[in-house]
Amino acid sequence: MAIHGTAVIHPTALIEDGARIGEGCHIGPYSLVGPDVVLHRGVTLRSHVVVTGVTEIGEETTIWQFASIGEVPQDKKFQGEKTRLVVGKRCRFREGVTINTGTDGGGGLTTVGDDCLFLANAHVGHDCHIGNRVTLVNCVGVAGHVQIEDDVIVGGLSGVHQWVRIGRGAIIGAVTMVTNDVIPYGLVQAPRGELDGLNLVGLKRRGVERAEITELRAAYQTLAQEEGSFLDRARRLAEDSESPLVREIADFILSKSDRSFLTPKGTK
Repeated sequence: MAIHGTAVIHPTALIEDGARIGEGCHIGPYSLVGPDVVLHRGVTLRSHVVVTGVTEIGEETTIWQFASIGEVPQDKKFQGEKTRLVVGKRCRFREGVTINTGTDGGGGLTTVGDDCLFLANAHVGHDCHIGNRVTLVNCVGVAGHVQIEDDVIVGGLSGVHQWVRIGRGAIIGAVTMVTNDVIPYGLVQAPRGELDGLNLVGLKRRGVERAEITELRAAYQTLAQEEGSFLDRARRLAEDSESPLVREIADFILSKSDRSFLTPKGTK
């Protein structure tokens, strides 16, 4: 066990032998830190938090009460192998959040990037890779092997099917089931998720220029209405467009995936 001298640990907390507690960490009442856990500088665990497994928590992350971080996967194939969870800096995990480590079959690693916000009772399954500045609203369920890129928002009570990819800057409306890949900057809504446009609000908030947004809207119409298959339309965008954001969407569609795509409503 290695506990930095500036760490503040409540007398009812349990720190198991082998854990490493960094400078300025605060560990609240009745919290448990497992033997293979690393808490970097300034991590705060409120009361009744469990951090276990081979888990690393980045600097200045705060975890609220009753969260369970780094427990074994909810996977019948899991046989007790040592797999990992790595969480980035300045994340905020609210009450009841659960995040599992990886599995051997999925690469053995679950990752969460920097500056993420997971609201109460959100769940991230095994072997997921979550980018930076991702927001999961209350009661979101993310199944195993999902990839969520940077700056994505998933609305409350929504579910993401295993192996799905959600591209950068996309937004998922509340009470939505996402069963297929979502293009970068896509807007998904309806109970059985439908691609219903672009996340224009998010693009404007990021300061994307009007001309660039106009090109993205034209690209979306190409994907929805021009001749050929969805992949053919994406190939034309990749060949013809000089817009970095349009090419990002095209490259995402043309990259390897284990799922099909949510396509624009009204796609021919």
